[in-house]
Amino acid sequence: MTLTLFDTSTRTERAFEPLEPGKVGIYLCGPTVQSSPHVGHLRSAVAFDVLQRWLERTGHQVTMVRNVTDIDDKTLMKAAEAGVPWWQWALTYEREFQAAYAAVGVLPPAAEPRATGHIPEIIALVARLIERGHAYELSGSVYFDVRSFSEYGSLTRQALDDLTPAPDAPADDKHDPRDFALWKARKSTEPETASWDSPWGPGRPGWHIECSAMARRFLGDAFDIHGGGLDLRFPHHENEQAQSRGAGYDFAQLWMHSAWVTQSGAKMSKSLGNGLLVSEVLSRYPAAALRLALAQVHYRSMLEYSEQTMEDATATWNRLAGFVTRASDRVGALTLAEVRAATLPEPFVEAMDDDLSVPRALAHVHETVRAGNAALTGGDDAVVAESLLSVRAMLDALGLDPASETWAAADSGADSAMTALDSLVQADIQARAAARAAKDWGTADAIRDRLAEAGIVVEDGADGARWSLQD
Repeated sequence: MTLTLFDTSTRTERAFEPLEPGKVGIYLCGPTVQSSPHVGHLRSAVAFDVLQRWLERTGHQVTMVRNVTDIDDKTLMKAAEAGVPWWQWALTYEREFQAAYAAVGVLPPAAEPRATGHIPEIIALVARLIERGHAYELSGSVYFDVRSFSEYGSLTRQALDDLTPAPDAPADDKHDPRDFALWKARKSTEPETASWDSPWGPGRPGWHIECSAMARRFLGDAFDIHGGGLDLRFPHHENEQAQSRGAGYDFAQLWMHSAWVTQSGAKMSKSLGNGLLVSEVLSRYPAAALRLALAQVHYRSMLEYSEQTMEDATATWNRLAGFVTRASDRVGALTLAEVRAATLPEPFVEAMDDDLSVPRALAHVHETVRAGNAALTGGDDAVVAESLLSVRAMLDALGLDPASETWAAADSGADSAMTALDSLVQADIQARAAARAAKDWGTADAIRDRLAEAGIVVEDGADGARWSLQD
Protein backbone atom coordinates (compact mmCIF):
# COMPACT_ATOMS: atom_id res chain seq x y z
CA MET A 1 0.00 0.00 0.00
CA THR A 2 0.90 3.63 -0.42
CA LEU A 3 0.82 5.82 2.68
CA THR A 4 -2.24 8.06 2.64
CA LEU A 5 -2.63 11.01 4.97
CA PHE A 6 -5.58 13.27 5.66
CA ASP A 7 -4.85 16.79 4.42
CA THR A 8 -6.83 19.25 6.51
CA SER A 9 -6.40 21.87 3.78
CA THR A 10 -8.29 19.85 1.16
CA ARG A 11 -10.18 17.73 3.72
CA THR A 12 -9.30 14.61 1.79
CA GLU A 13 -6.99 11.65 2.23
CA ARG A 14 -4.08 11.96 -0.17
CA ALA A 15 -1.38 9.56 -1.26
CA PHE A 16 1.75 10.98 0.34
CA GLU A 17 4.56 11.80 -2.07
CA PRO A 18 7.45 13.80 -0.60
CA LEU A 19 8.93 16.67 -2.58
CA GLU A 20 12.23 14.80 -2.66
CA PRO A 21 11.95 11.01 -2.84
CA GLY A 22 13.11 9.35 0.35
CA LYS A 23 13.26 12.58 2.35
CA VAL A 24 10.53 14.27 4.38
CA GLY A 25 10.54 17.71 6.00
CA ILE A 26 8.05 18.26 8.82
CA TYR A 27 7.39 21.45 10.75
CA LEU A 28 5.50 20.90 14.00
CA CYS A 29 4.23 23.79 16.08
CA GLY A 30 5.79 23.25 19.49
CA PRO A 31 5.06 24.70 22.91
CA THR A 32 4.54 28.25 24.08
CA VAL A 33 6.62 27.99 27.21
CA GLN A 34 4.67 30.13 29.64
CA SER A 35 3.69 27.40 32.13
CA SER A 36 4.02 23.68 32.87
CA PRO A 37 2.94 21.11 30.28
CA HIS A 38 -0.33 19.25 30.74
CA VAL A 39 -1.48 16.03 29.10
CA GLY A 40 -3.18 17.89 26.27
CA HIS A 41 0.14 19.39 25.20
CA LEU A 42 1.58 15.92 24.59
CA ARG A 43 -1.14 14.78 22.18
CA SER A 44 0.31 16.36 19.04
CA ALA A 45 3.89 15.56 20.07
CA VAL A 46 3.07 11.85 20.37
CA ALA A 47 0.92 11.82 17.21
CA PHE A 48 3.67 13.31 15.06
CA ASP A 49 6.30 11.16 16.75
CA VAL A 50 4.33 8.14 15.52
CA LEU A 51 4.27 9.71 12.04
CA GLN A 52 8.03 10.24 12.12
CA ARG A 53 8.69 6.70 13.30
CA TRP A 54 6.45 5.24 10.60
CA LEU A 55 8.09 7.29 7.86
CA GLU A 56 11.52 6.21 9.08
CA ARG A 57 10.38 2.58 9.38
CA THR A 58 9.30 2.73 5.72
CA GLY A 59 12.65 4.03 4.54
CA HIS A 60 12.39 7.82 4.69
CA GLN A 61 14.91 10.26 6.11
CA VAL A 62 12.87 12.65 8.25
CA THR A 63 13.83 16.18 9.24
CA MET A 64 11.53 17.09 12.11
CA VAL A 65 11.53 20.74 13.19
CA ARG A 66 9.61 21.59 16.36
CA ASN A 67 9.78 25.22 17.44
CA VAL A 68 9.66 26.86 20.84
CA THR A 69 7.66 30.07 21.26
CA ASP A 70 9.70 31.65 24.03
CA ILE A 71 8.20 35.12 23.97
CA ASP A 72 4.57 36.22 23.88
CA ASP A 73 2.14 38.36 25.87
CA LYS A 74 1.36 35.70 28.49
CA THR A 75 5.01 34.82 29.04
CA LEU A 76 5.83 38.47 29.69
CA MET A 77 2.83 38.92 31.96
CA LYS A 78 3.43 35.81 34.06
CA ALA A 79 7.14 36.51 34.42
CA ALA A 80 6.41 40.06 35.55
CA GLU A 81 3.88 38.80 38.11
CA ALA A 82 6.47 36.36 39.45
CA GLY A 83 9.19 39.00 39.52
CA VAL A 84 11.66 37.08 37.34
CA PRO A 85 13.17 37.89 33.92
CA TRP A 86 10.94 36.72 31.08
CA TRP A 87 13.78 34.72 29.48
CA GLN A 88 14.39 32.85 32.74
CA TRP A 89 10.68 32.13 33.04
CA ALA A 90 10.54 30.80 29.45
CA LEU A 91 13.62 28.60 29.81
CA THR A 92 12.29 27.05 33.01
CA TYR A 93 9.18 25.80 31.23
CA GLU A 94 11.02 24.95 28.03
CA ARG A 95 13.02 22.47 30.08
CA GLU A 96 9.83 21.06 31.59
CA PHE A 97 8.41 20.48 28.12
CA GLN A 98 11.60 18.79 26.95
CA ALA A 99 11.50 16.51 29.98
CA ALA A 100 7.84 15.67 29.33
CA TYR A 101 8.52 14.83 25.69
CA ALA A 102 11.45 12.62 26.64
CA ALA A 103 9.44 10.89 29.36
CA VAL A 104 6.83 9.64 26.87
CA GLY A 105 9.45 8.58 24.33
CA VAL A 106 9.15 11.39 21.79
CA LEU A 107 12.22 11.44 19.57
CA PRO A 108 14.33 14.62 19.77
CA PRO A 109 13.67 16.86 16.74
CA ALA A 110 16.37 17.57 14.18
CA ALA A 111 16.03 21.24 15.11
CA GLU A 112 14.26 22.96 18.00
CA PRO A 113 14.52 26.67 17.19
CA ARG A 114 13.45 29.37 19.60
CA ALA A 115 11.58 32.36 18.21
CA THR A 116 13.99 34.79 19.86
CA GLY A 117 16.90 33.12 18.09
CA HIS A 118 15.61 34.07 14.65
CA ILE A 119 14.85 37.78 14.83
CA PRO A 120 16.92 38.66 11.69
CA GLU A 121 14.97 36.15 9.57
CA ILE A 122 11.69 37.44 10.99
CA ILE A 123 12.55 41.07 10.24
CA ALA A 124 13.60 40.14 6.69
CA LEU A 125 10.32 38.31 6.10
CA VAL A 126 8.26 41.24 7.42
CA ALA A 127 10.18 43.62 5.15
CA ARG A 128 9.54 41.35 2.17
CA LEU A 129 5.80 41.33 2.87
CA ILE A 130 5.79 45.15 2.97
CA GLU A 131 7.66 45.27 -0.33
CA ARG A 132 5.16 42.90 -1.95
CA GLY A 133 2.19 44.96 -0.79
CA HIS A 134 0.88 42.51 1.82
CA ALA A 135 1.80 44.44 4.98
CA TYR A 136 1.93 47.99 6.30
CA GLU A 137 3.52 49.87 9.19
CA LEU A 138 1.39 51.62 11.79
CA SER A 139 2.83 53.43 14.83
CA GLY A 140 5.90 51.21 15.00
CA SER A 141 3.96 47.97 14.47
CA VAL A 142 3.52 46.09 11.20
CA TYR A 143 0.30 44.35 10.17
CA PHE A 144 -0.55 41.82 7.48
CA ASP A 145 -3.16 43.20 5.08
CA VAL A 146 -5.59 40.29 4.79
CA ARG A 147 -7.53 41.85 1.91
CA SER A 148 -4.35 42.03 -0.16
CA PHE A 149 -4.10 38.24 -0.22
CA SER A 150 -6.93 36.62 -2.17
CA GLU A 151 -6.26 33.16 -0.71
CA TYR A 152 -6.77 34.27 2.90
CA GLY A 153 -9.17 31.86 4.60
CA SER A 154 -8.47 29.01 2.16
CA LEU A 155 -6.81 26.72 4.71
CA THR A 156 -9.82 26.71 7.02
CA ARG A 157 -12.37 27.41 4.27
CA GLN A 158 -13.72 30.57 5.81
CA ALA A 159 -14.92 33.73 4.09
CA LEU A 160 -12.98 36.80 5.16
CA ASP A 161 -16.08 38.79 6.07
CA ASP A 162 -17.19 36.02 8.45
CA LEU A 163 -13.99 36.16 10.51
CA THR A 164 -13.65 37.96 13.82
CA PRO A 165 -11.22 40.88 14.29
CA ALA A 166 -7.63 40.09 15.24
CA PRO A 167 -7.24 41.06 18.92
CA ASP A 168 -3.69 42.46 18.71
CA ALA A 169 -4.61 46.13 18.16
CA PRO A 170 -7.72 48.34 18.17
CA ALA A 171 -9.77 47.44 15.12
CA ASP A 172 -10.27 51.08 14.12
CA ASP A 173 -6.52 51.65 13.77
CA LYS A 174 -5.99 48.98 11.13
CA HIS A 175 -6.92 48.87 7.44
CA ASP A 176 -9.20 45.95 8.29
CA PRO A 177 -10.16 44.68 11.76
CA ARG A 178 -8.89 41.23 10.76
CA ASP A 179 -5.37 42.42 9.92
CA PHE A 180 -2.93 40.74 12.31
CA ALA A 181 0.40 41.79 13.78
CA LEU A 182 3.67 40.77 12.17
CA TRP A 183 5.76 43.08 14.35
CA LYS A 184 4.64 44.59 17.67
CA ALA A 185 5.97 47.96 18.77
CA ARG A 186 7.46 47.90 22.24
CA LYS A 187 5.12 48.95 25.05
CA SER A 188 6.41 51.12 27.87
CA THR A 189 5.24 48.47 30.35
CA GLU A 190 7.42 45.78 28.79
CA PRO A 191 11.10 45.20 29.63
CA GLU A 192 13.69 46.51 27.20
CA THR A 193 15.13 43.01 26.93
CA ALA A 194 11.86 41.90 25.30
CA SER A 195 12.38 44.10 22.22
CA TRP A 196 14.76 44.27 19.29
CA ASP A 197 15.71 47.02 16.88
CA SER A 198 13.96 46.96 13.52
CA PRO A 199 13.33 49.30 10.58
CA TRP A 200 10.03 50.21 12.24
CA GLY A 201 11.43 50.84 15.70
CA PRO A 202 12.03 48.63 18.75
CA GLY A 203 9.62 45.77 19.17
CA ARG A 204 9.13 42.02 18.99
CA PRO A 205 7.65 39.58 16.50
CA GLY A 206 4.05 38.53 16.33
CA TRP A 207 3.28 34.90 17.03
CA HIS A 208 2.45 33.81 13.48
CA ILE A 209 5.44 35.30 11.67
CA GLU A 210 7.82 33.41 13.96
CA CYS A 211 6.80 30.01 12.58
CA SER A 212 6.86 31.17 8.96
CA ALA A 213 10.42 32.42 9.36
CA MET A 214 11.69 29.39 11.28
CA ALA A 215 10.06 26.87 8.93
CA ARG A 216 11.76 28.50 5.94
CA ARG A 217 15.08 28.76 7.76
CA PHE A 218 15.27 25.02 8.41
CA LEU A 219 13.11 23.44 5.69
CA GLY A 220 13.33 25.86 2.78
CA ASP A 221 10.76 27.66 0.64
CA ALA A 222 8.62 24.51 0.37
CA PHE A 223 8.41 21.48 2.63
CA ASP A 224 6.27 18.39 2.94
CA ILE A 225 4.13 18.50 6.09
CA HIS A 226 3.06 21.13 8.59
CA GLY A 227 1.54 19.72 11.77
CA GLY A 228 0.00 20.87 15.01
CA GLY A 229 -3.02 20.66 17.25
CA LEU A 230 -6.49 21.18 15.81
CA ASP A 231 -6.88 24.39 17.80
CA LEU A 232 -4.04 25.98 15.80
CA ARG A 233 -5.78 25.81 12.43
CA PHE A 234 -7.18 29.30 12.92
CA PRO A 235 -5.83 31.84 13.28
CA HIS A 236 -2.27 30.55 13.63
CA HIS A 237 -1.90 28.22 10.67
CA GLU A 238 -4.16 30.27 8.42
CA ASN A 239 -1.96 33.27 9.11
CA GLU A 240 1.26 31.32 8.66
CA GLN A 241 0.17 30.16 5.22
CA ALA A 242 -0.93 33.65 4.20
CA GLN A 243 2.37 35.20 5.28
CA SER A 244 4.59 32.63 3.62
CA ARG A 245 2.65 32.42 0.38
CA GLY A 246 2.21 36.17 0.34
CA ALA A 247 6.01 36.39 0.49
CA GLY A 248 6.20 34.12 -2.56
CA TYR A 249 7.05 30.79 -0.92
CA ASP A 250 5.17 27.52 -1.49
CA PHE A 251 5.36 26.63 2.21
CA ALA A 252 3.63 23.42 3.42
CA GLN A 253 2.40 20.94 0.83
CA LEU A 254 0.17 19.02 3.27
CA TRP A 255 -1.40 19.99 6.60
CA MET A 256 -2.05 17.55 9.44
CA HIS A 257 -3.82 18.31 12.71
CA SER A 258 -4.25 16.18 15.81
CA ALA A 259 -7.46 16.42 17.82
CA TRP A 260 -7.78 17.63 21.39
CA VAL A 261 -7.63 15.84 24.68
CA THR A 262 -10.91 16.48 26.47
CA GLN A 263 -12.26 16.10 29.97
CA SER A 264 -16.02 15.77 30.32
CA GLY A 265 -16.30 16.87 26.71
CA ALA A 266 -14.35 20.12 27.17
CA LYS A 267 -10.95 20.77 25.58
CA MET A 268 -8.18 20.34 28.12
CA SER A 269 -6.64 23.75 28.71
CA LYS A 270 -5.21 25.96 31.41
CA SER A 271 -7.83 28.63 30.80
CA LEU A 272 -10.60 26.18 31.73
CA GLY A 273 -8.70 25.03 34.79
CA ASN A 274 -8.94 21.39 33.76
CA GLY A 275 -5.37 20.74 32.68
CA LEU A 276 -3.72 17.71 34.24
CA LEU A 277 -0.03 18.39 34.63
CA VAL A 278 2.23 15.77 33.08
CA SER A 279 4.27 15.65 36.27
CA GLU A 280 1.17 14.75 38.29
CA VAL A 281 0.09 12.01 35.90
CA LEU A 282 3.56 10.49 35.76
CA SER A 283 3.75 10.39 39.54
CA ARG A 284 0.87 7.89 39.47
CA TYR A 285 1.18 6.03 36.19
CA PRO A 286 3.97 4.65 33.98
CA ALA A 287 5.14 7.03 31.28
CA ALA A 288 4.67 4.26 28.70
CA ALA A 289 1.02 3.97 29.73
CA LEU A 290 0.55 7.70 29.14
CA ARG A 291 2.10 7.40 25.68
CA LEU A 292 -0.15 4.42 24.96
CA ALA A 293 -3.22 6.33 26.14
CA LEU A 294 -2.37 9.25 23.85
CA ALA A 295 -1.48 7.12 20.83
CA GLN A 296 -4.15 4.41 20.91
CA VAL A 297 -6.96 6.74 19.76
CA HIS A 298 -6.73 7.86 16.13
CA TYR A 299 -4.87 11.15 16.00
CA ARG A 300 -7.83 12.93 14.36
CA SER A 301 -10.29 11.72 17.01
CA MET A 302 -10.91 13.47 20.31
CA LEU A 303 -9.42 11.67 23.30
CA GLU A 304 -11.57 11.76 26.42
CA TYR A 305 -9.22 11.68 29.38
CA SER A 306 -10.10 10.31 32.81
CA GLU A 307 -8.59 8.24 35.57
CA GLN A 308 -10.18 5.21 33.91
CA THR A 309 -8.34 6.09 30.70
CA MET A 310 -5.05 5.76 32.52
CA GLU A 311 -6.08 2.70 34.50
CA ASP A 312 -7.02 0.92 31.27
CA ALA A 313 -3.85 2.06 29.49
CA THR A 314 -1.70 0.88 32.40
CA ALA A 315 -3.37 -2.54 32.41
CA THR A 316 -2.85 -2.81 28.64
CA TRP A 317 0.78 -1.78 28.91
CA ASN A 318 1.38 -4.34 31.65
CA ARG A 319 -0.10 -7.06 29.43
CA LEU A 320 2.13 -6.08 26.51
CA ALA A 321 5.25 -5.74 28.64
CA GLY A 322 4.44 -8.93 30.52
CA PHE A 323 4.21 -10.95 27.33
CA VAL A 324 7.50 -9.55 25.99
CA THR A 325 9.24 -10.35 29.29
CA ARG A 326 7.90 -13.89 29.55
CA ALA A 327 8.48 -14.67 25.89
CA SER A 328 12.03 -13.31 26.03
CA ASP A 329 12.73 -15.43 29.11
CA ARG A 330 11.46 -18.48 27.23
CA VAL A 331 13.08 -18.10 23.80
CA GLY A 332 15.78 -15.48 24.36
CA ALA A 333 15.96 -11.73 24.02
CA LEU A 334 16.09 -10.05 20.61
CA THR A 335 18.50 -7.35 19.54
CA LEU A 336 17.23 -4.00 18.29
CA ALA A 337 18.74 -4.79 14.89
CA GLU A 338 16.64 -7.97 14.70
CA VAL A 339 13.51 -6.06 15.68
CA ARG A 340 14.09 -3.29 13.13
CA ALA A 341 14.87 -5.80 10.35
CA ALA A 342 11.71 -7.83 10.93
CA THR A 343 8.97 -7.86 8.31
CA LEU A 344 5.88 -6.27 9.76
CA PRO A 345 2.56 -8.13 9.47
CA GLU A 346 0.48 -7.02 6.50
CA PRO A 347 -2.62 -6.04 8.56
CA PHE A 348 -0.43 -3.77 10.70
CA VAL A 349 1.15 -2.14 7.65
CA GLU A 350 -2.23 -1.64 6.00
CA ALA A 351 -3.57 0.05 9.13
CA MET A 352 -0.59 2.39 9.48
CA ASP A 353 -0.59 3.28 5.79
CA ASP A 354 -4.26 4.21 6.11
CA ASP A 355 -3.73 7.65 7.68
CA LEU A 356 -1.90 6.18 10.68
CA SER A 357 -4.78 4.07 11.95
CA VAL A 358 -3.09 3.16 15.23
CA PRO A 359 -6.26 1.64 16.78
CA ARG A 360 -6.43 -0.96 13.99
CA ALA A 361 -2.67 -1.52 14.18
CA LEU A 362 -2.89 -2.13 17.93
CA ALA A 363 -5.75 -4.56 17.42
CA HIS A 364 -3.36 -6.74 15.42
CA VAL A 365 -0.73 -6.36 18.15
CA HIS A 366 -3.23 -7.69 20.70
CA GLU A 367 -4.16 -10.61 18.44
CA THR A 368 -0.50 -11.54 18.17
CA VAL A 369 -0.02 -11.25 21.94
CA ARG A 370 -2.97 -13.60 22.51
CA ALA A 371 -1.44 -16.12 20.11
CA GLY A 372 1.90 -15.76 21.86
CA ASN A 373 0.38 -16.27 25.30
CA ALA A 374 -1.42 -19.39 24.06
CA ALA A 375 1.89 -20.67 22.69
CA LEU A 376 3.56 -19.99 26.03
CA THR A 377 0.88 -22.03 27.76
CA GLY A 378 1.07 -24.80 25.18
CA GLY A 379 4.85 -24.93 25.13
CA ASP A 380 5.11 -24.10 21.40
CA ASP A 381 8.40 -22.20 21.44
CA ALA A 382 8.46 -21.67 17.67
CA VAL A 383 5.21 -19.70 17.81
CA VAL A 384 6.42 -17.88 20.93
CA ALA A 385 9.55 -16.73 19.09
CA GLU A 386 7.56 -15.69 16.02
CA SER A 387 5.02 -13.77 18.12
CA LEU A 388 7.73 -12.07 20.17
CA LEU A 389 9.53 -10.77 17.08
CA SER A 390 6.30 -9.59 15.49
CA VAL A 391 5.01 -7.89 18.64
CA ARG A 392 8.27 -6.09 19.33
CA ALA A 393 8.60 -4.95 15.71
CA MET A 394 5.06 -3.54 15.65
CA LEU A 395 5.41 -1.84 19.01
CA ASP A 396 8.80 -0.43 17.99
CA ALA A 397 7.11 1.30 15.05
CA LEU A 398 4.77 2.97 17.57
CA GLY A 399 7.52 3.88 20.04
CA LEU A 400 6.15 1.35 22.53
CA ASP A 401 8.55 -1.60 22.45
CA PRO A 402 8.74 -2.68 26.11
CA ALA A 403 12.25 -4.10 25.64
CA SER A 404 13.64 -0.95 24.03
CA GLU A 405 16.18 1.15 25.87
CA THR A 406 13.52 3.83 26.37
CA TRP A 407 11.22 1.66 28.41
CA ALA A 408 13.46 -1.09 29.79
CA ALA A 409 14.89 1.12 32.52
CA ALA A 410 11.59 2.89 33.15
CA ASP A 411 9.82 -0.42 33.56
CA SER A 412 12.35 -2.08 35.83
CA GLY A 413 9.84 -1.47 38.59
CA ALA A 414 7.15 -3.13 36.49
CA ASP A 415 9.43 -6.13 35.94
CA SER A 416 9.90 -6.41 39.69
CA ALA A 417 6.15 -6.31 40.10
CA MET A 418 5.74 -9.10 37.53
CA THR A 419 8.32 -11.18 39.39
CA ALA A 420 6.44 -10.66 42.63
CA LEU A 421 3.14 -11.46 40.92
CA ASP A 422 4.64 -14.66 39.46
CA SER A 423 5.70 -15.78 42.95
CA LEU A 424 2.18 -15.24 44.29
CA VAL A 425 0.48 -16.93 41.35
CA GLN A 426 2.87 -19.89 41.43
CA ALA A 427 1.97 -20.44 45.08
CA ASP A 428 -1.71 -20.60 44.10
CA ILE A 429 -0.93 -22.90 41.17
CA GLN A 430 0.93 -25.27 43.49
CA ALA A 431 -1.94 -25.21 45.98
CA ARG A 432 -4.36 -25.97 43.13
CA ALA A 433 -2.14 -28.83 41.93
CA ALA A 434 -2.13 -30.28 45.44
CA ALA A 435 -5.92 -30.01 45.63
CA ARG A 436 -6.27 -31.74 42.25
CA ALA A 437 -3.91 -34.51 43.36
CA ALA A 438 -6.12 -35.02 46.41
CA LYS A 439 -9.18 -34.93 44.13
CA ASP A 440 -10.44 -31.90 46.04
CA TRP A 441 -12.07 -30.45 42.94
CA GLY A 442 -13.99 -27.78 44.81
CA THR A 443 -10.81 -26.21 46.22
CA ALA A 444 -9.03 -26.53 42.88
CA ASP A 445 -11.88 -24.80 41.04
CA ALA A 446 -12.12 -22.08 43.70
CA ILE A 447 -8.43 -21.22 43.29
CA ARG A 448 -8.78 -21.08 39.50
CA ASP A 449 -11.90 -18.89 39.75
CA ARG A 450 -10.21 -16.53 42.18
CA LEU A 451 -7.27 -16.09 39.81
CA ALA A 452 -9.64 -15.55 36.88
CA GLU A 453 -11.42 -12.77 38.77
CA ALA A 454 -8.02 -11.11 39.18
CA GLY A 455 -7.44 -11.26 35.40
CA ILE A 456 -5.11 -14.26 35.49
CA VAL A 457 -5.74 -17.16 33.10
CA VAL A 458 -4.53 -20.64 34.16
CA GLU A 459 -4.23 -23.30 31.48
CA ASP A 460 -3.26 -26.92 32.09
CA GLY A 461 -0.68 -28.58 29.85
CA ALA A 462 1.25 -31.80 29.62
CA ASP A 463 4.10 -30.28 31.64
CA GLY A 464 1.88 -28.62 34.23
CA ALA A 465 -0.17 -25.43 34.57
CA ARG A 466 0.90 -22.10 33.07
CA TRP A 467 -0.53 -18.65 33.71
CA SER A 468 -0.89 -15.45 31.74
CA LEU A 469 -2.60 -12.11 32.15
CA GLN A 470 -6.01 -11.98 30.51
CA ASP A 471 -5.83 -9.95 27.29
